[in-house]
Amino acid sequence: MGGAAHLPLKDGRRMRIAQIAPLAESCPPRLYGGTERVVSYLTEELVAQGHEVTLFASGDSITSAELAACSERALRLSEDVRDALPHHMIMLEKVMRRAHEFDVLHFHIDLMHAPVVRDFAQRTLTTLHGRLDLPDLPPFFRTFSRLPLVSISDFQRRPLPPVNWAATIYHGLPSNTLTFNAGKREDYLAFLGRISPEKRPDRAIEIAAKSGMRLKIAAKIDRADQAYWDERIAPLIRAHANVEYIGEINEQEKSAFLGNAHALLFPIDWDEPFGLVMIEAMACGTPVIAYGRGSVPEIIDHGQSGFIVSSIDGAVRAVAAVPLLDRARVRHIFERRFTVERMTRDYVDLYRRQIAAHAIGDLPAASAPIASAQGAALAV
Repeated sequence: MGGAAHLPLKDGRRMRIAQIAPLAESCPPRLYGGTERVVSYLTEELVAQGHEVTLFASGDSITSAELAACSERALRLSEDVRDALPHHMIMLEKVMRRAHEFDVLHFHIDLMHAPVVRDFAQRTLTTLHGRLDLPDLPPFFRTFSRLPLVSISDFQRRPLPPVNWAATIYHGLPSNTLTFNAGKREDYLAFLGRISPEKRPDRAIEIAAKSGMRLKIAAKIDRADQAYWDERIAPLIRAHANVEYIGEINEQEKSAFLGNAHALLFPIDWDEPFGLVMIEAMACGTPVIAYGRGSVPEIIDHGQSGFIVSSIDGAVRAVAAVPLLDRARVRHIFERRFTVERMTRDYVDLYRRQIAAHAIGDLPAASAPIASAQGAALAV
């Protein structure tokens, strides 16, 4: 099922691109949903640049591309959905029927498409958005070792055996999605994302308490984490008068929530592959105080866009040091490193390399990572 032949594309020529998104959330998500948000940003920018894009996503997605609806609505919002797998199988069937129409098929659904794209794998890219340190993954990637892969940080690659890495491409946001706040901030720390043990909202509460500052938590609670909320986090919030739980917030509410904060706390306890909320805060000019796990040293310029710490005490000292940072500089770093224009440019360059390699009947050589780690932990 390799489809029609595709000719080499010259720079500037319109490409026919399929973006295949997860169905858990719409593109863009109404509330929480990092992968679908990135897919939406990339899709819209590709269309703006004049490419012919088809987005395979949930039917309630909003896009300027052609929408190929693969479920009636986002699966997380559908009360009658018990198993996401059948819905994704339907999506793959729709993709396969139209695969011959595209120069590049860009998958964002992790693993499930690997067996069905064997005959045209060289026309595909797979961006891996999640953690790769699970014991089930190495044998999978050894089996599908020629599938062209994109990492979202250099650190994310470490657990895997040698595979066909095509590039590391950091996420990016539209420059006007979140507003830079150049004015006076309120006296609170922000925690944004998801209530879960690896995100460590309990650490955020402790950091705020020891800093003598208010903490506002805007986060969703998945069913899988309900017990953690009930047994661990809710009692802590009740015990600390300085902590306010807001719940999930939408994109329109993020500018005020992040932009008015003294700093964003990102006290993770796992090897986060990227951490979109860090660059969302930077877009608002808000410094990030983050534990140095996973991709954090690649995203945060220590002492410029925030502080990388390794303990509660280190985080408390970083909270006190935040006024020393230039918030305009934080925004400038975002504009230089993490815009959707930069992300899309990196992907378009990679698409063209894929297409050129396919035209001569060869797979692209794995490139050197586009990104490099920066920063060091704030010692305690």
